[in-house]
Amino acid sequence: MLLALACTANAETITGLVVGVSDGDTITVLDADKVQHKIRLAGIDAPEKKQAFGNRSKESLSDLVFDKTVNVETDKRDRYRREIGKVLVNGRDVNLVQVERGMAWFYRQYQREQSPNDRRLYEAAEDAARADKRGLWRDADPMPPWEFRHNKIKP
Repeated sequence: MLLALACTANAETITGLVVGVSDGDTITVLDADKVQHKIRLAGIDAPEKKQAFGNRSKESLSDLVFDKTVNVETDKRDRYRREIGKVLVNGRDVNLVQVERGMAWFYRQYQREQSPNDRRLYEAAEDAARADKRGLWRDADPMPPWEFRHNKIKP
C-alpha cells in the first residue's frame, strides 16, 4: 500500500507541444514554461531505426503527435533520464494506437507498471494487429527491439 501511495504521490501530468519525434516510442514535449521533456512511451517498444519498420513506426508516431498538444501521464524516469509515460492527444492513448497499427510491441516486461485495464487493451491490440498482419506483423518473423538491441551489443 505504501508503494502505491508513493507512486501516486510522484505521478504528474505534463502538458505541452510535441516538438520532436526521435523514433516510434520517444518524443520531445515543450511545456508552457519552455522546458523540454524527453518522453519514452510507456507499455510499448517500437522497432529501432535500423530495424524493419523502424522508420514507418517513427512516421506513424509523428502523424499522431507532432506539432500537437499532448498530456503525458508520468511517474517514472528510465536510466537515460527520459520520463516514461502514457501520451494522450485529445484523450486518445497514442501508445495504444502505435500497438494497434502494428508499429510497436506491447512491452510485457514492464506490464506491471500499467493498470490492469491498459494491460488488457495493449495485449488485445497486439494480438489483433498480429492476426491482421498490420505493420511490422507483415514480416514472417519480426524481431522484437529488445532482441535487436541485445544482439547488437554482443561482440
